[in-house]
Amino acid sequence: MEHTSILSSHVQMELLLAIFLFPLAYSIIVLCKNLLARRDQNCYMMHYECFKAGEDLQLNTDTSASIVMRNKNLGIEEYKFLLQTIVSSGIGEDTYGPRIVLSGQEDTPSLKDSLSELEEIMFDTLDKLFAKTGVSPSEIDILVVNVSLLSPSPSLTARIINRYKMREDIKSYNLSGMGCSASLLAIDIVRNIFKVRKNALAVVVSTESMGPNWYCGREKSMMLSNCLFRVGGCSMLLTNKRALKHRALFKLNCLVRTHLGSNDEAYNCCIQIEDSLGFRGFCLTKKLTKAAALSFTENLKVLVPKVLPLWALLQYVIGSRYRKKTDSRVLELVGVGLNFKTGVEHFCIHPGGRAVIDGVGKSLGLTEYDLEPARMALHRFGNTSAGGLWYVLGYMEAKKRLKKGDRILMISFGAGFKCNNCVWQVMNDLEDANVWEDCIASYPPKSVANPFIEKYGWINDPSASFIKLDWN
Repeated sequence: MEHTSILSSHVQMELLLAIFLFPLAYSIIVLCKNLLARRDQNCYMMHYECFKAGEDLQLNTDTSASIVMRNKNLGIEEYKFLLQTIVSSGIGEDTYGPRIVLSGQEDTPSLKDSLSELEEIMFDTLDKLFAKTGVSPSEIDILVVNVSLLSPSPSLTARIINRYKMREDIKSYNLSGMGCSASLLAIDIVRNIFKVRKNALAVVVSTESMGPNWYCGREKSMMLSNCLFRVGGCSMLLTNKRALKHRALFKLNCLVRTHLGSNDEAYNCCIQIEDSLGFRGFCLTKKLTKAAALSFTENLKVLVPKVLPLWALLQYVIGSRYRKKTDSRVLELVGVGLNFKTGVEHFCIHPGGRAVIDGVGKSLGLTEYDLEPARMALHRFGNTSAGGLWYVLGYMEAKKRLKKGDRILMISFGAGFKCNNCVWQVMNDLEDANVWEDCIASYPPKSVANPFIEKYGWINDPSASFIKLDWN
């Protein structure tokens, strides 16, 4: 009887142990499975290739002035406004303009010429991308193209697929209307596809259609885009293949997107419209910096906990109790109190204009060394829209700043209004001179003063208001 009782007790113990161990073992198996699956969800950048136009497309001081002068819709006040804006824009002498504009066809751009402009950028960068990586176009699983202001049929992705004879099962995405922050949006699409598709290769092409969208009217808020935007673009190769990890340049640590489209003021601060005379253009209002500040604030609320260490977050929370509350509508005050350098070594800011670079710099407490890549990209290549970030990144690499383990914060703003930011981790020491190869030794220049100051200084003379220009 006693033996039976002991045996029964032993069986009960084994049963209880099995009941306890089974869910524990199951949990461990699920955890391991998720960890293994997550390894295949990483997003690595293998290479990026920025576009550099030929000397025949250089837009220097004299060429810019001649383009302004031939617009017969302008009066002396508009002429003065354009020259003064170019002087203070931070853009240098060696940027590149659209072929359509340089050939004097901005009034009547053809579809053929518009597509030719884009194909030159896309095919040039893709040819070099495939050549340098040794990857065949037939190996590409995912293709994403972002061009905001031109959406033809067949699509731009279809043109690339046709040109390179890519596979029939390629997943292609054509993005339009996304503005200057579209590059990171395109990369986010790839990142999400990587979560459900293993061992994939993706190409992102990021550029803008400048020529057919040149503004020919006289509204000052719409003339700004002519002063800032230049020809450029970039093609990137991304993968989640673990076998290629050792060849990767960067690993995407995190990416956060913010959209303020529900805010009417933000929505309308950066918008394509027609003026009262029917001229189509891109309107940039004074509310843009406010929209940038609001979107940046919302973005940082999500991004900061992913980037900064716990002790830095605690330091910020404690300090904020004794710090005067800042206005989230002022770009320069958005990041006051945050020490981003505890979680990031480099700052890749969209070179949208001097005001944006200055505002973000003050907001995050950055030094001139931190802002130098963005300032120099703006000076050398201008605002190339969604492709601009990669010229900034290229500058950092050409200057041999990027070392293994470093983290890079990318900050971008775009129409909508959007703020898309991400953090990349450098996988190897990088020192490719890339698109900066022929000029990196001369950067930063001793002076970034615009030649317009010397050649057209008369434009600030009050007596110029009485001058009648001979537009012929």
